[in-house]
Amino acid sequence: MKLRATRKGAIVSILALALVASCGGGRDRTPIEDQSAEQIYQNAEYQLEVNRADDAAQLFSEIERLYPYSALAKRALIMQAYAWHQDKKYEETRAAAQRYLEFYPADEDAAYAQYLLALSYYDQIDEVGRDQGLTFQALQALRVVIETYPDSQYADSAILKFDLAFNHLAAKEMEIGRYYHRRKHYTASISRFRAVVEQFQTTTHTPEALYRLVEAYVALGLYSEAQTAGAILGYNYQSTEWYDDAYTLLTGKGLRLELAGDNWLAQIYRQMVRGEWL
Repeated sequence: MKLRATRKGAIVSILALALVASCGGGRDRTPIEDQSAEQIYQNAEYQLEVNRADDAAQLFSEIERLYPYSALAKRALIMQAYAWHQDKKYEETRAAAQRYLEFYPADEDAAYAQYLLALSYYDQIDEVGRDQGLTFQALQALRVVIETYPDSQYADSAILKFDLAFNHLAAKEMEIGRYYHRRKHYTASISRFRAVVEQFQTTTHTPEALYRLVEAYVALGLYSEAQTAGAILGYNYQSTEWYDDAYTLLTGKGLRLELAGDNWLAQIYRQMVRGEWL
């Protein structure tokens, strides 16, 4: 009798655990079509809490599908974009964020939707060697955040990321320029360093680009360009190692770091002196 009682107790305990398990985990076992928008939304929030962003995104999308005109539909759409981004599903993030912007362009969360759209590009910029098309798209999307939503809480972060992405493009130009430079393909390297000086002059790569121009122009015997590049270094970046190296290189050849000739660098130098350097 005691053995039977023990077995009966064990069976009851197992059934009780099974019942708890079936009710736990934040999942409603009711078919999704029979659940209310509120039930689905709560379940989706739970999936986010337990780091199941993919499941959360799917549930938020079900609200959009089953209850497109409900009070929660709008919120579920922006949360869908957020969940997809958390799951690193960047194309899905863009799709959801773009739908939100199309359906609710004047809503208070439109700035966040645009920010998520920008992040879906920005977060894929992980190395200099990657396709730069993503970087350009990130810059364009971040610019929209900055210009369209300047007073939003995302504007400052967008500005910071814009600067970093811009610097990334300059880094790519420098990488290619150095490649040609090491192989003494000076004309090809000059075009890359010139792009940095003309298009990415606010980045951290400009001093080195100017010094590489000094090297390349000296190697080609184009001393006026080399002197002017050195003069720009002296005017704007005198505290850098690149200026010191340019000074040593030019003076070692009896050349001064000064405006010389009438070339593209001379035009930039004159802009700087007039305070028009951007």
